[in-house]
Amino acid sequence: MLSGSGWATCRIWDGSTKHRENVGYCTNALADLLKGVTGLYGPDGVQRFSFDLEPVEARWILRRRSSDVNITDRHFPDMLTSFDAPDGEGTLVWTSTRPRTCLAHAVLMAAEKVRRTHGEDGYLQKWQLYAFPTTELETLRPLHLTTDNCPLQH
Repeated sequence: MLSGSGWATCRIWDGSTKHRENVGYCTNALADLLKGVTGLYGPDGVQRFSFDLEPVEARWILRRRSSDVNITDRHFPDMLTSFDAPDGEGTLVWTSTRPRTCLAHAVLMAAEKVRRTHGEDGYLQKWQLYAFPTTELETLRPLHLTTDNCPLQH
């Protein structure tokens, strides 16, 4: 959810543990999240993307394991200097394993909520550097609906 000019609150809950981060607009965070989850439907079983916590890098690593995804969030001291650092050098902040269908559904619903709440114009006004990631959202949706055969309401 956009929480201010150039800031968003990223929240994830797996049914037992919750995690929250305040993400800055220097990365295209929502688009990167959508692309990362979309990538889980392709041949590469590992997807990575980073959120800028100014100055901390929050690196999310998604590892597909059959129909499940291991989700890991690792923090590095400085986004500008940690880009090439191996994942293991970051501090483990949160991890969980969830079915891909649950992760994809949650990400789709969260992105839709942001669009409904702010509209595409309002999103750009608040996020400033990047437009709402409509293409990324519309790329993930059919993959999730057809591949996962998701029974939940969309």
